[in-house]
Amino acid sequence: MAEPTNHNEAGEVAPSTVDKQAPSVAEEHAPSTDSPEATDIPTANAPDPKAANPETNPNAAKTTTAAPKGEKPAGAAKAAAAGDKPAAKATAKKEKAPAVEDKPFAEFIQQDYLPAVQKAIASVGVQNLQLNFAKQKISITGFETGEECWQITGSWQNGLRQFNLYFPEEDIQGKKAFSCHEGKKPSTLESFLIDERKVTLDLLVYGLVQRLNGQKWLGRN
Repeated sequence: MAEPTNHNEAGEVAPSTVDKQAPSVAEEHAPSTDSPEATDIPTANAPDPKAANPETNPNAAKTTTAAPKGEKPAGAAKAAAAGDKPAAKATAKKEKAPAVEDKPFAEFIQQDYLPAVQKAIASVGVQNLQLNFAKQKISITGFETGEECWQITGSWQNGLRQFNLYFPEEDIQGKKAFSCHEGKKPSTLESFLIDERKVTLDLLVYGLVQRLNGQKWLGRN
């Protein structure tokens, strides 16, 4: 429906009430032209100061989702899980089985060294080797009055060929000596593997086989 218009006596259209009020409202809120000044006219884009203040409006503050009581946030749980992995790997390394050379001396000789020597010497043609491991005096002239020490005695050909390997310090990394004889009592005590920094099972076997081979007791000798 069209709004009625007011006509004056001369037939001219009179301004509406809104048109009359607009200049006064604009003048009341318009800033002075002398100096810049902010107006108090509300605009559609300006936020409401009360609504934006988190103290009076909790919805204006940034919200976070709290984890249930007694539980860690997802991020913290992932970080903790990632931090546990290196520790688990370190534990696995520590549980690695020790080397046979780290066994107690007598246990290493009986369980590892004697079987390895028997196999190595058999592989070069000696099938009737007899091995003995005991703590006793050194039966060499000039050493009879000394203390007993651990010895490995090996013999074959009905005792015709015999060698002794001595461990005076009860330690494969310590001092070692060797003697051998063929049909008579040994007269010389010689050092054995004295230049090696670390003695291993394989080195002990290899050193003995090489010494016996140098005596021409192995193979076709």
